[in-house]
Amino acid sequence: MNEPLQQLEVRVGSATDALTPLSQATRSFAATPMQWLSLGAIVLSAFVADQITKHLVASNLSLGEAVHVVGPFSIRHVQNSGIAFGLFSNATAAVIVVTALAVAWMLAYFARSGARHPVLPVALGLVIGGSVSNLADRVRLGFVTDFLDFRYWPAFNLADSFIVIGVGILLAALLLAEREPQPSKR
Repeated sequence: MNEPLQQLEVRVGSATDALTPLSQATRSFAATPMQWLSLGAIVLSAFVADQITKHLVASNLSLGEAVHVVGPFSIRHVQNSGIAFGLFSNATAAVIVVTALAVAWMLAYFARSGARHPVLPVALGLVIGGSVSNLADRVRLGFVTDFLDFRYWPAFNLADSFIVIGVGILLAALLLAEREPQPSKR
């Protein structure tokens, strides 16, 4: 009496029982209202901080004027119609369009994937906040005000710093997620 063994379809997926086919096991990664609130607070904070510092520099220093702070660091009033390192300075309209599309893509990504990782509201909030602040200046003025000058590096502003920090957080999260889990020490 040898009965054939019944084969079970077993797939790895989001199902907790490891038996439900992946197509039936779903877990939403959509951003929750609290994550949207966190993202909005970070975007607004980055935007306001950048706009206030640019206003202070533009209203207290003439164009090209600098105040030495320490070592190679100065606050220097610079206008930049391009992007990083002054690239695309004659393509302000294209920079505006590309930046607006990038911000729209980041918001769409966050809507679909905001719950995927706990650092997404912070990282994307910094990138979006910095991008929107520089975008607002380009639309309103045709340039951004840069003022953080380290002599051996092109001047930049807080928005640029927020973008770099946000991207750095995203890269660190990706690299840490790719690491193999370490066995627990018991």
